[in-house]
Amino acid sequence: MAKRDPMEINQIYKTLIELESEEDGDDDEEEDNGDWEDWRDDDGEEEPESNFRCLFCDSMYGACIEVLDHCSSTHKFDFLRIRKQLSLDFYSSFKLINYVRSQVAENRCWSCGLTCKSNKDLQCHLHEAVNLEEIKLLWDDDKYLKPFIEDDSLLYSFAIDEEGEDDFATSVYKEEVMKDLANIEKICLEDDNAGQNSEASSNNFGRNETKEVAPLLKGPLNLVAKDIKKVNDNYFGAYSSFGIHREMISDKVRMDAYRQAILKNPSLLTGAVVMDVGCGTGILSLFAARGGASKVIAVEASEKMATVATQIAKDNGLWHDKDQCTGVIEVVQGMVEELDKYIQIKPHSVDVLLSEWMGYCLLYESMLSSVLLARDKWLKPGGAILPDTATIYAAGFGKGSTSLPFWEDVYGFDMSCIGKEIVQDAAQIPIVDVVDDCNLLTDTAVLQTFDLATMKPGEVDFTASIELKPKSGSLASNSTEMASKTIWCYGVVLWFDTGFTSRFCKETPAVLSTSPNTPKTHWSQTILTFRQPIAMASAELPADDRSAGVPAARIQLRISIVRASQHRSIDISMETSSVGPDGRKCSWPVQMFNLS
Repeated sequence: MAKRDPMEINQIYKTLIELESEEDGDDDEEEDNGDWEDWRDDDGEEEPESNFRCLFCDSMYGACIEVLDHCSSTHKFDFLRIRKQLSLDFYSSFKLINYVRSQVAENRCWSCGLTCKSNKDLQCHLHEAVNLEEIKLLWDDDKYLKPFIEDDSLLYSFAIDEEGEDDFATSVYKEEVMKDLANIEKICLEDDNAGQNSEASSNNFGRNETKEVAPLLKGPLNLVAKDIKKVNDNYFGAYSSFGIHREMISDKVRMDAYRQAILKNPSLLTGAVVMDVGCGTGILSLFAARGGASKVIAVEASEKMATVATQIAKDNGLWHDKDQCTGVIEVVQGMVEELDKYIQIKPHSVDVLLSEWMGYCLLYESMLSSVLLARDKWLKPGGAILPDTATIYAAGFGKGSTSLPFWEDVYGFDMSCIGKEIVQDAAQIPIVDVVDDCNLLTDTAVLQTFDLATMKPGEVDFTASIELKPKSGSLASNSTEMASKTIWCYGVVLWFDTGFTSRFCKETPAVLSTSPNTPKTHWSQTILTFRQPIAMASAELPADDRSAGVPAARIQLRISIVRASQHRSIDISMETSSVGPDGRKCSWPVQMFNLS
């Protein structure tokens, strides 16, 4: 869902007023069209205000449909056709408009990516998109939910000016706008100290911005609450996409682990009261119901997915019908932190707490805190939490896990300068990608282990020190780089396992692993790249074989992973030192990464 600032709030109000005016106008026309014509004759027809800016040039128009027609006929950008062909919903269309504006601002073609010298050259170049399905991913990024230009009327009008839209569609759009207003008004908190709070909330390496409050609002915004709500809306809104749920359900490693833990441990599930935190489609709740649970409370913050989960439970005969006393699944729409607003659950009355809360690098999305809150509030003493353990691992990776090999030989040409620049950029941004196990150059080290049944909420943030040594023995033969006696370590790859241990799953324990050594999952692995590669060799390497000077016998790392001030993101810091065979130590400046 879109992140909204005060300018957007004003525009939403404006759109709502326009919709009301249109409805009133339609009613008046039906009742007495003659009076309307007389009014126009007496006062004259006012010229429409030209506040719709073209996506590609400086032309201004008085209506949304006019600017869209202009873009289609002059710039070969048929927005309505694209929206229909790709079945874009409101937010995907919203992203498309902002994406196009961002590309035009850089004189870049929105469809093929060619950068022109000037806007004039760009307009001469513009052409119809060849394959819309292939380029759809270009604007499928949440950053395009933020308006590229302020007060962009086109963003809030395209849905009601679309060709062939009937009164029902207009009423649906108006309802959506009303929901937006209701959501926004919830965060309009009366707070005389909001300015101080906003100043404190902006301290995150300059990532958060403090914005002037729109005078339309009755009271100032508490910007801390506002920012958190925006991120939550965006986060839960993203999970309204069926594509995300298909990806997760198609993840065989993920589904097999949960299905085994739930369905093959009858002593745990039979007759149990189960809470599923973040149920999504409700697949885990369905497993729990099939596994013999007497009651399943499925909690889902996304309004859309809560509705979908309810329908799925009904379609499968598992929805709890209070009148007919059938089914066991009850879906509750809301964040677990606000669950008391929607349902009364007796404290410490849940037998099994179930959740698939893991994000990239395990802790991205910060959902673990919500699970621990539910554990402390509703789980019985000695009750089960699934999964009940989580472990983050680390290992050093070689050149094969970077883009360098690709750019070193491009149809016989050396383009390694590109690869080197990409690797340098990667030293500032964590990369989520699949790493081949043959590119792991060091032994694996345990970075951190969590016991979800006993850990405290504050222990989600941690700092740990590990030591990585080159692979030895038969493991070395798995990598071409290990064949030589001196290897180059380009960084560290992180992954995690979660365990459904015999503590609760007594009949059939299970493990969900995202390791490079196991089948890939939708979590992939998280890559932290060094600023410069580190030469490594075993301690017994003869001095005359040390082609890279004095290679390190081991790499020492101190890694911190903490929740960022930007809600649901994580900050990662990494301190790196190499230790030679003689014990001499070389250290590098700390590296900071933000996963958001």
